[in-house]
Amino acid sequence: MKKTLLYLLTAATLMSCELDETPYSSIFTNTFYKTAQDAETASTAIYGALADMYAGPAPLMCSDYSTDQIYPRPVVARDTYTLFSYDAPYSAATSFTRQNESPYQIWRSGYLGIEKANWVIEQVPNVPMDTKRRDEIVGEAYFMRAFFHWMLTKNFGDVPVKIAASTGLEKAFTPNSPKADVYKQIYADLEQAIPKLPSYSTALVKGRASKETAQALYAKAALYNEDWATALKQAQAVVASGKHALMAEVKDTYDVNKEDAARLENMFAFEGERFTPNRTTQLGALFGPIGGSNDYGATTYGSAFVYPSFFASFDPKDKRRTLLDTTYVNRQGKVVAQKDITPITPKGVLVKKFQDPASVGANFACNIPIFRYADVLLIGAEAEARATGATPTAYGFVNQIRKRAGLPDLTAGLGKDAFIAAVLQERSWELFAEGDRWYDLTRTNMFMQVIPKAVNDVFPVRNPQAKHRYFPIPQDEINANTQIKQNPAWQ
Repeated sequence: MKKTLLYLLTAATLMSCELDETPYSSIFTNTFYKTAQDAETASTAIYGALADMYAGPAPLMCSDYSTDQIYPRPVVARDTYTLFSYDAPYSAATSFTRQNESPYQIWRSGYLGIEKANWVIEQVPNVPMDTKRRDEIVGEAYFMRAFFHWMLTKNFGDVPVKIAASTGLEKAFTPNSPKADVYKQIYADLEQAIPKLPSYSTALVKGRASKETAQALYAKAALYNEDWATALKQAQAVVASGKHALMAEVKDTYDVNKEDAARLENMFAFEGERFTPNRTTQLGALFGPIGGSNDYGATTYGSAFVYPSFFASFDPKDKRRTLLDTTYVNRQGKVVAQKDITPITPKGVLVKKFQDPASVGANFACNIPIFRYADVLLIGAEAEARATGATPTAYGFVNQIRKRAGLPDLTAGLGKDAFIAAVLQERSWELFAEGDRWYDLTRTNMFMQVIPKAVNDVFPVRNPQAKHRYFPIPQDEINANTQIKQNPAWQ
């Protein structure tokens, strides 16, 4: 983002013999933001940055491949996350043109989205249009700005807080802020967003944020910020709204033909479609077996699998285990045994959360959950336990998840630490392959204890270091903006 802006500003300078500079961004925006349609277009553009981020999808690939759940076929630099061999320039991902799967894409899309949100926040309040819809658009911009800052800080730690549109060089380049200040800004933006956003209803345009979505982000950001009281308060607000609930059957949460109904639980998602001009993601194609399948999709690559140890950790009665598979039926109707799922190991385990039997080639209509009601319940359970202990309230949250999974209630009478450990394990089973687990391990600083045990015959040794708690800030961005400092552990 900063490089592109720098080039534009340089071009503007070269076009004039004067020392005064007029950035192109100002020329464009001075003739925009005049009508209701301009406001709608600008709002949609913010979500475009989200689509860019999730098309890879970078938020899942670089994080999930780092975990104790998912591992990649070791090609095109994907194993650099599994083996923690990436560098600050992300040179391997760049050499294989896989930046769209890397932390670099999170940075680039994150700040692009923030820039677009800043223009909406500054300009749309002056647009003559329906005031209710105008407030909603501004509320969405505040929500998205908070979301992108959260994505950036959980991946990179201390990052620039950008809350002004880049009308000139002095506003284009911003130094790192301490993580505490990033969260302070996230909170402030969500306080602006929540009263402006509409509550969820089936009439809400799919893919757009609601009041409850903003409260879910608030709860999760506060959990990561170890602000247990705020996390609990916001999780309880989502529950009290009555707008969302668990799907009766966990498999229906991911059924591509039941996505409209599943928004009861999937509060906010990347909305994948099979046809342009809508956006798609390659995720389903990566998780499906080589050569495609009538169940998984028309074109699938066999590029990602589940560790056998994670598969074995499920209770056989757990309904969530049905979202994994050790056999599949190929396009010729033949059952393919586990030993033949992939040539890289005889112990391949497939993920079934992102199937699309009607995919158009590798274009899948699967949605990628970003905030689910199940997550909100687990946030509530953990926040309550960390603040107060394993209370009936905390048990009530987690037992809803276990009941839906077909499991008995969590063992009564657990101590605080044992209960929290059980909730973190429940999060692992519930949210696997959704880009969540790595951040649970890093925010609790457990990754160096957990990851070395998550090995198999493909990756027999894995040794993360302390510096891998955060990804390095892309070196190109530091070169373009000298106010940015690399994470200390990566210097």
